[in-house]
Amino acid sequence: MMKTQITFRGLLLIALQLFGISAVLAQSSAEPISSGGNRNEQTFSDIKQIKAGVLDVGYVEAGPIDGQPVLLLHGWPYDIYSYKKVSEILAAKGFRVLIPYLRGYGSTTFLSQETRRNGQQSAFAVDIIAFMDVLNVKNAIVGGFDWGARTADIMAALWPERVKGLVSVSGYLIGSQKGNQAPLQPQAEQLWWYQYYFATERGAAGYEANTYEFNKLIWQTASPTWKFDKYTYDRSAASFKNPDHIKIVIDNCRWRLGLAKGEVKYDELEAKLAKFPSINVPTITLEGDANGAPHPDPGTYAARFTGKYAHYTIKGIGHNLPQEDPEAFANAILEVAGWINQ
Repeated sequence: MMKTQITFRGLLLIALQLFGISAVLAQSSAEPISSGGNRNEQTFSDIKQIKAGVLDVGYVEAGPIDGQPVLLLHGWPYDIYSYKKVSEILAAKGFRVLIPYLRGYGSTTFLSQETRRNGQQSAFAVDIIAFMDVLNVKNAIVGGFDWGARTADIMAALWPERVKGLVSVSGYLIGSQKGNQAPLQPQAEQLWWYQYYFATERGAAGYEANTYEFNKLIWQTASPTWKFDKYTYDRSAASFKNPDHIKIVIDNCRWRLGLAKGEVKYDELEAKLAKFPSINVPTITLEGDANGAPHPDPGTYAARFTGKYAHYTIKGIGHNLPQEDPEAFANAILEVAGWINQ
Protein backbone atom coordinates (compact mmCIF):
# COMPACT_ATOMS: atom_id res chain seq x y z
CA MET A 1 0.00 0.00 0.00
CA MET A 2 1.44 3.42 -1.02
CA LYS A 3 1.88 6.00 1.68
CA THR A 4 0.95 9.58 0.93
CA GLN A 5 2.95 12.34 2.58
CA ILE A 6 1.07 15.57 3.13
CA THR A 7 3.06 18.64 4.13
CA PHE A 8 1.81 21.40 6.36
CA ARG A 9 1.43 23.63 3.33
CA GLY A 10 -0.56 20.88 1.60
CA LEU A 11 -2.93 20.63 4.57
CA LEU A 12 -3.25 24.39 4.61
CA LEU A 13 -4.15 24.48 0.92
CA ILE A 14 -6.75 21.73 1.40
CA ALA A 15 -8.28 23.63 4.28
CA LEU A 16 -8.32 26.90 2.38
CA GLN A 17 -10.00 25.24 -0.60
CA LEU A 18 -13.01 24.73 1.63
CA PHE A 19 -13.25 28.50 1.83
CA GLY A 20 -12.47 29.08 -1.86
CA ILE A 21 -9.35 31.15 -1.27
CA SER A 22 -6.54 28.81 -2.24
CA ALA A 23 -5.98 30.73 -5.45
CA VAL A 24 -5.10 33.81 -3.43
CA LEU A 25 -2.43 31.93 -1.50
CA ALA A 26 -1.02 30.38 -4.66
CA GLN A 27 -0.83 33.77 -6.35
CA SER A 28 0.87 35.49 -3.43
CA SER A 29 3.55 32.82 -3.14
CA ALA A 30 4.42 32.61 -6.84
CA GLU A 31 7.34 34.36 -8.56
CA PRO A 32 6.29 37.12 -10.96
CA ILE A 33 6.17 35.97 -14.58
CA SER A 34 9.15 37.30 -16.50
CA SER A 35 10.05 37.47 -20.16
CA GLY A 36 13.64 38.28 -19.22
CA GLY A 37 14.75 35.28 -17.20
CA ASN A 38 14.04 32.97 -14.29
CA ARG A 39 15.89 31.11 -11.58
CA ASN A 40 16.86 28.36 -13.99
CA GLU A 41 18.64 30.77 -16.31
CA GLN A 42 22.37 30.49 -15.80
CA THR A 43 24.73 33.34 -15.05
CA PHE A 44 27.84 33.91 -17.09
CA SER A 45 30.22 31.17 -16.03
CA ASP A 46 33.52 33.01 -16.47
CA ILE A 47 34.10 36.69 -15.79
CA LYS A 48 37.54 37.54 -17.13
CA GLN A 49 39.76 40.46 -16.12
CA ILE A 50 42.24 42.40 -18.21
CA LYS A 51 44.18 45.61 -17.56
CA ALA A 52 43.40 48.19 -20.24
CA GLY A 53 44.07 51.92 -20.05
CA VAL A 54 43.20 53.20 -16.59
CA LEU A 55 41.01 50.17 -15.78
CA ASP A 56 41.06 46.55 -14.77
CA VAL A 57 38.17 45.56 -17.02
CA GLY A 58 35.78 42.73 -16.18
CA TYR A 59 34.27 41.11 -19.24
CA VAL A 60 32.76 37.95 -20.65
CA GLU A 61 33.58 36.26 -23.91
CA ALA A 62 31.54 33.80 -25.94
CA GLY A 63 31.99 32.05 -29.26
CA PRO A 64 35.10 30.96 -31.15
CA ILE A 65 38.31 32.96 -30.63
CA ASP A 66 38.77 33.28 -34.39
CA GLY A 67 35.21 34.46 -35.05
CA GLN A 68 34.25 37.93 -36.27
CA PRO A 69 34.46 40.11 -33.12
CA VAL A 70 31.25 41.65 -31.84
CA LEU A 71 31.52 44.12 -28.97
CA LEU A 72 28.37 44.72 -26.90
CA LEU A 73 28.10 47.70 -24.55
CA HIS A 74 25.51 48.11 -21.79
CA GLY A 75 23.92 51.22 -20.36
CA TRP A 76 22.73 52.65 -17.05
CA PRO A 77 21.38 51.20 -14.85
CA TYR A 78 22.04 47.85 -16.50
CA ASP A 79 25.02 45.56 -17.02
CA ILE A 80 26.43 42.72 -19.11
CA TYR A 81 23.32 40.58 -18.53
CA SER A 82 21.42 42.74 -21.00
CA TYR A 83 23.28 40.64 -23.57
CA LYS A 84 23.11 37.14 -22.06
CA LYS A 85 20.74 35.72 -24.67
CA VAL A 86 22.10 37.90 -27.48
CA SER A 87 25.57 36.47 -26.83
CA GLU A 88 24.25 32.91 -27.01
CA ILE A 89 22.59 33.57 -30.37
CA LEU A 90 25.67 35.22 -31.85
CA ALA A 91 28.13 32.69 -30.44
CA ALA A 92 26.09 29.89 -32.02
CA LYS A 93 26.48 31.71 -35.35
CA GLY A 94 30.27 31.70 -35.00
CA PHE A 95 30.89 35.23 -33.74
CA ARG A 96 33.40 36.09 -31.03
CA VAL A 97 31.31 38.09 -28.56
CA LEU A 98 32.93 40.43 -26.02
CA ILE A 99 30.85 42.13 -23.31
CA PRO A 100 32.75 44.40 -20.89
CA TYR A 101 31.50 46.02 -17.71
CA LEU A 102 31.74 49.79 -18.19
CA ARG A 103 33.66 51.86 -15.67
CA GLY A 104 31.72 51.90 -12.40
CA TYR A 105 30.03 48.51 -12.94
CA GLY A 106 30.62 44.95 -11.86
CA SER A 107 34.24 43.87 -11.57
CA THR A 108 35.66 46.74 -13.63
CA THR A 109 37.81 48.85 -11.30
CA PHE A 110 40.35 51.65 -11.59
CA LEU A 111 44.01 50.70 -11.43
CA SER A 112 44.86 53.77 -9.36
CA GLN A 113 43.09 55.51 -6.51
CA GLU A 114 44.38 58.78 -7.98
CA THR A 115 42.45 58.44 -11.25
CA ARG A 116 39.45 60.72 -11.36
CA ARG A 117 36.12 58.90 -11.37
CA ASN A 118 35.05 60.63 -14.54
CA GLY A 119 31.71 59.99 -16.23
CA GLN A 120 32.04 62.17 -19.33
CA GLN A 121 31.08 60.60 -22.63
CA SER A 122 34.48 60.41 -24.34
CA ALA A 123 36.10 58.65 -21.36
CA PHE A 124 33.96 55.56 -21.95
CA ALA A 125 34.92 55.39 -25.61
CA VAL A 126 38.62 55.69 -24.79
CA ASP A 127 38.17 52.86 -22.26
CA ILE A 128 36.72 50.55 -24.90
CA ILE A 129 39.37 51.38 -27.51
CA ALA A 130 42.02 50.51 -24.90
CA PHE A 131 40.15 47.29 -24.15
CA MET A 132 40.22 46.34 -27.83
CA ASP A 133 43.92 47.20 -28.07
CA VAL A 134 44.91 44.90 -25.23
CA LEU A 135 42.86 42.04 -26.68
CA ASN A 136 44.39 42.68 -30.12
CA VAL A 137 40.96 43.24 -31.63
CA LYS A 138 41.70 45.32 -34.71
CA ASN A 139 38.06 46.08 -35.40
CA ALA A 140 34.62 44.84 -34.43
CA ILE A 141 30.91 45.17 -35.01
CA VAL A 142 29.82 47.28 -32.05
CA GLY A 143 26.34 47.30 -30.54
CA GLY A 144 24.91 49.18 -27.61
CA PHE A 145 22.00 50.90 -25.90
CA ASP A 146 21.82 53.87 -23.53
CA TRP A 147 25.39 54.74 -22.38
CA GLY A 148 26.56 51.81 -24.51
CA ALA A 149 24.94 53.22 -27.66
CA ARG A 150 26.48 56.63 -27.03
CA THR A 151 29.88 55.00 -26.55
CA ALA A 152 29.47 52.94 -29.72
CA ASP A 153 28.41 56.05 -31.66
CA ILE A 154 31.48 57.94 -30.47
CA MET A 155 33.77 55.07 -31.43
CA ALA A 156 32.24 54.90 -34.90
CA ALA A 157 32.50 58.67 -35.36
CA LEU A 158 36.07 59.15 -34.08
CA TRP A 159 37.67 55.78 -34.85
CA PRO A 160 35.75 54.37 -37.85
CA GLU A 161 38.67 52.07 -38.65
CA ARG A 162 37.93 50.22 -35.40
CA VAL A 163 34.18 49.82 -36.00
CA LYS A 164 33.23 47.59 -38.93
CA GLY A 165 29.54 48.03 -38.30
CA LEU A 166 27.19 49.54 -35.73
CA VAL A 167 23.89 48.66 -34.05
CA SER A 168 22.68 51.54 -31.93
CA VAL A 169 19.47 51.57 -29.89
CA SER A 170 17.91 55.06 -29.98
CA GLY A 171 20.25 56.07 -32.76
CA TYR A 172 22.64 59.01 -32.61
CA LEU A 173 23.28 59.86 -28.95
CA ILE A 174 26.46 61.94 -29.17
CA GLY A 175 26.02 65.14 -27.17
CA SER A 176 27.90 68.16 -25.88
CA GLN A 177 27.79 70.33 -22.81
CA LYS A 178 26.91 73.37 -24.91
CA GLY A 179 24.19 71.50 -26.74
CA ASN A 180 22.71 70.32 -23.46
CA GLN A 181 22.25 73.93 -22.31
CA ALA A 182 19.27 74.37 -24.62
CA PRO A 183 15.99 73.87 -22.74
CA LEU A 184 13.56 71.23 -23.92
CA GLN A 185 9.78 71.22 -23.94
CA PRO A 186 8.35 70.62 -20.45
CA GLN A 187 7.20 67.07 -21.16
CA ALA A 188 10.71 66.15 -22.39
CA GLU A 189 12.34 67.85 -19.41
CA GLN A 190 10.16 65.80 -17.07
CA LEU A 191 11.64 62.58 -18.44
CA TRP A 192 15.07 63.75 -17.31
CA TRP A 193 13.98 64.21 -13.68
CA TYR A 194 16.73 61.96 -12.32
CA GLN A 195 19.42 64.00 -14.08
CA TYR A 196 18.33 67.13 -12.21
CA TYR A 197 17.99 65.16 -8.97
CA PHE A 198 21.58 63.98 -9.34
CA ALA A 199 22.68 67.57 -9.86
CA THR A 200 22.00 68.18 -6.16
CA GLU A 201 23.87 66.86 -3.15
CA ARG A 202 20.58 65.49 -1.87
CA GLY A 203 20.25 63.53 -5.10
CA ALA A 204 23.75 62.11 -4.83
CA ALA A 205 23.10 61.08 -1.24
CA GLY A 206 19.72 59.66 -2.20
CA TYR A 207 21.17 57.55 -4.98
CA GLU A 208 23.87 56.21 -2.71
CA ALA A 209 21.36 55.35 0.02
CA ASN A 210 18.76 53.83 -2.31
CA THR A 211 20.69 52.50 -5.33
CA TYR A 212 18.81 49.20 -5.47
CA GLU A 213 15.35 50.76 -5.26
CA PHE A 214 16.23 53.70 -7.48
CA ASN A 215 17.54 51.61 -10.35
CA LYS A 216 14.63 49.21 -10.11
CA LEU A 217 12.30 52.18 -10.55
CA ILE A 218 14.24 53.19 -13.66
CA TRP A 219 13.88 49.66 -15.06
CA GLN A 220 10.11 49.82 -14.47
CA THR A 221 9.53 53.27 -15.95
CA ALA A 222 11.95 52.86 -18.88
CA SER A 223 10.45 49.51 -19.85
CA PRO A 224 6.81 49.63 -18.73
CA THR A 225 5.80 46.51 -20.68
CA TRP A 226 8.71 44.34 -19.50
CA LYS A 227 7.62 42.07 -16.62
CA PHE A 228 11.06 41.18 -15.31
CA ASP A 229 11.29 39.12 -12.12
CA LYS A 230 13.32 39.63 -8.96
CA TYR A 231 15.98 37.16 -10.04
CA THR A 232 16.58 39.01 -13.30
CA TYR A 233 16.89 42.37 -11.57
CA ASP A 234 19.03 41.13 -8.68
CA ARG A 235 21.44 39.45 -11.09
CA SER A 236 22.21 42.85 -12.63
CA ALA A 237 21.84 44.87 -9.44
CA ALA A 238 24.92 43.13 -8.06
CA SER A 239 27.00 45.17 -10.53
CA PHE A 240 25.84 48.43 -8.90
CA LYS A 241 27.84 47.53 -5.79
CA ASN A 242 31.00 48.54 -7.61
CA PRO A 243 32.92 50.97 -5.36
CA ASP A 244 32.96 53.66 -8.06
CA HIS A 245 29.40 53.26 -9.33
CA ILE A 246 27.86 56.20 -7.47
CA LYS A 247 30.62 58.63 -8.43
CA ILE A 248 30.55 57.64 -12.10
CA VAL A 249 26.77 57.94 -12.40
CA ILE A 250 26.60 61.29 -10.61
CA ASP A 251 29.53 62.68 -12.60
CA ASN A 252 28.00 61.50 -15.86
CA CYS A 253 24.80 63.46 -15.28
CA ARG A 254 26.55 66.53 -13.89
CA TRP A 255 28.98 66.62 -16.81
CA ARG A 256 26.10 66.58 -19.28
CA LEU A 257 24.58 69.61 -17.57
CA GLY A 258 27.91 71.45 -17.46
CA LEU A 259 28.05 71.18 -13.67
CA ALA A 260 31.21 69.05 -13.68
CA LYS A 261 34.29 69.71 -15.75
CA GLY A 262 35.79 67.00 -17.90
CA GLU A 263 39.44 66.07 -17.88
CA VAL A 264 41.82 68.10 -20.03
CA LYS A 265 43.09 64.98 -21.79
CA TYR A 266 39.64 64.51 -23.35
CA ASP A 267 39.20 68.13 -24.48
CA GLU A 268 40.25 67.49 -28.08
CA LEU A 269 37.85 64.56 -28.40
CA GLU A 270 34.98 66.54 -26.90
CA ALA A 271 35.64 69.41 -29.30
CA LYS A 272 35.24 67.00 -32.22
CA LEU A 273 32.09 65.50 -30.73
CA ALA A 274 30.58 68.95 -30.15
CA LYS A 275 30.46 69.31 -33.95
CA PHE A 276 28.20 66.22 -34.11
CA PRO A 277 30.27 64.28 -36.65
CA SER A 278 28.57 61.99 -39.12
CA ILE A 279 28.89 58.21 -38.81
CA ASN A 280 29.72 56.49 -42.08
CA VAL A 281 30.09 52.86 -41.03
CA PRO A 282 27.24 50.42 -41.89
CA THR A 283 24.60 51.03 -39.23
CA ILE A 284 21.25 49.78 -38.03
CA THR A 285 19.39 51.82 -35.43
CA LEU A 286 16.65 50.29 -33.31
CA GLU A 287 13.91 51.69 -31.11
CA GLY A 288 11.28 50.08 -28.94
CA ASP A 289 7.87 51.70 -29.29
CA ALA A 290 7.34 51.25 -25.53
CA ASN A 291 10.57 53.03 -24.53
CA GLY A 292 9.73 55.05 -21.42
CA ALA A 293 13.17 56.67 -21.17
CA PRO A 294 14.21 59.90 -22.89
CA HIS A 295 15.11 59.19 -26.52
CA PRO A 296 15.16 61.08 -29.81
CA ASP A 297 12.73 60.53 -32.63
CA PRO A 298 14.35 58.39 -35.37
CA GLY A 299 13.58 61.05 -37.94
CA THR A 300 15.85 63.53 -36.20
CA TYR A 301 19.03 61.49 -36.53
CA ALA A 302 18.79 59.41 -39.71
CA ALA A 303 20.84 61.96 -41.67
CA ARG A 304 23.75 61.55 -39.22
CA PHE A 305 24.38 58.07 -40.62
CA THR A 306 25.94 58.52 -44.04
CA GLY A 307 26.91 54.91 -44.80
CA LYS A 308 24.57 52.01 -45.47
CA TYR A 309 21.74 52.46 -43.01
CA ALA A 310 18.43 51.03 -41.82
CA HIS A 311 16.11 51.69 -38.89
CA TYR A 312 13.66 49.30 -37.23
CA THR A 313 11.03 50.02 -34.59
CA ILE A 314 10.33 47.00 -32.38
CA LYS A 315 6.76 46.74 -31.13
CA GLY A 316 6.01 46.33 -27.43
CA ILE A 317 9.63 46.74 -26.34
CA GLY A 318 11.08 49.26 -23.90
CA HIS A 319 14.45 50.80 -23.20
CA ASN A 320 16.51 47.67 -22.49
CA LEU A 321 15.93 46.35 -26.00
CA PRO A 322 18.72 43.71 -26.12
CA GLN A 323 17.36 41.94 -23.05
CA GLU A 324 13.68 42.45 -23.79
CA ASP A 325 13.96 41.24 -27.38
CA PRO A 326 17.34 39.55 -27.83
CA GLU A 327 16.33 38.05 -31.18
CA ALA A 328 15.64 41.48 -32.67
CA PHE A 329 18.96 42.85 -31.46
CA ALA A 330 20.93 39.78 -32.58
CA ASN A 331 19.21 39.89 -35.97
CA ALA A 332 20.36 43.49 -36.41
CA ILE A 333 23.94 42.45 -35.68
CA LEU A 334 23.61 39.61 -38.20
CA GLU A 335 22.19 41.93 -40.84
CA VAL A 336 25.05 44.40 -40.44
CA ALA A 337 27.51 41.51 -40.61
CA GLY A 338 25.86 40.45 -43.85
CA TRP A 339 26.32 43.91 -45.32
CA ILE A 340 30.01 43.89 -44.40
CA ASN A 341 30.61 40.47 -45.91
CA GLN A 342 28.87 41.19 -49.22
